[in-house]
Amino acid sequence: MSKKLLMLFILMALYACGSNQSVVRTTKPDPRKTASAPTVQRERKPIYRPNIPRKNESVVQKAGSSASQNANGQTEVLEATTRVKVTTEMVLAYIEKYKGVAKDNMVKTGIPASITMGQAILESGAGTGPLSVQANNHFGIKCHKEWTGPSIRYTDDEENECFRKYDDPSNSFLDHSYFLTSRPRYASLFQLEKSDYQAWAKGLKAAGYATDPKYPDKLIALIERYQLQRFDAEVLGKEYTPIVKSQPIVYENNPDTYTVVKGDTLYSISKRFNISIEDLKKKNNLTDNTLSLGQQILVK
Repeated sequence: MSKKLLMLFILMALYACGSNQSVVRTTKPDPRKTASAPTVQRERKPIYRPNIPRKNESVVQKAGSSASQNANGQTEVLEATTRVKVTTEMVLAYIEKYKGVAKDNMVKTGIPASITMGQAILESGAGTGPLSVQANNHFGIKCHKEWTGPSIRYTDDEENECFRKYDDPSNSFLDHSYFLTSRPRYASLFQLEKSDYQAWAKGLKAAGYATDPKYPDKLIALIERYQLQRFDAEVLGKEYTPIVKSQPIVYENNPDTYTVVKGDTLYSISKRFNISIEDLKKKNNLTDNTLSLGQQILVK
């Protein structure tokens, strides 16, 4: 009896040990039911580098800033001309601005201030012409062989001609005075009375300053219209009697006219306004192709 009990006890102990073992599965787990662990990525922080241009690399300027200076700082190419539109008020403002320079030059050189101011108004469009704006050149003086200063390229009688460029307009006035006093062909002018602006205007044409046959008349008309001869009287210490003239003419383009600027030709005007050269000559009673600065041309 005791042997049976002992065997029963051993069997029960073996059964209890077997129930505690792990169950071995022969099937693979379903991957859809298995939770995947999140992947940890390393964060890349930006590397600070100072804004230093590399060799041969320029710094880009902000929008709206200007970068017009030539690397050499000597010669620039003028790409386009502008139409001159001048009113009486603009001419009077121009005279007020530069009359002092013209009077000082008269004291130093003997050139009548009225002649200097009249030529400046006529040849610069009262400071609005392209050479005046781009190069402070108010008399259209070309480089010539003796000029070693800055210059600008502009199409006048020939393509891309060299014109003098000045730091300040007053230097253009001074150079104009030197231009007249230093050339022998203008020597006869300085034998004339300094108050005789009419003789000076005609003498300039006779000496070859301008090819326009009407140049003296236009210059005299400007001087008298704006009473420029009063500056001569002030320098000479003489009493001035104003010349009574009609209402000053306004130099202003209307839709049917165009004001001639430096560099214009009948050909260029005909192309601009789509009209033949012959029609231009007929409308304006022109006998040849000669034009003058400030001339009003009918184009319609």
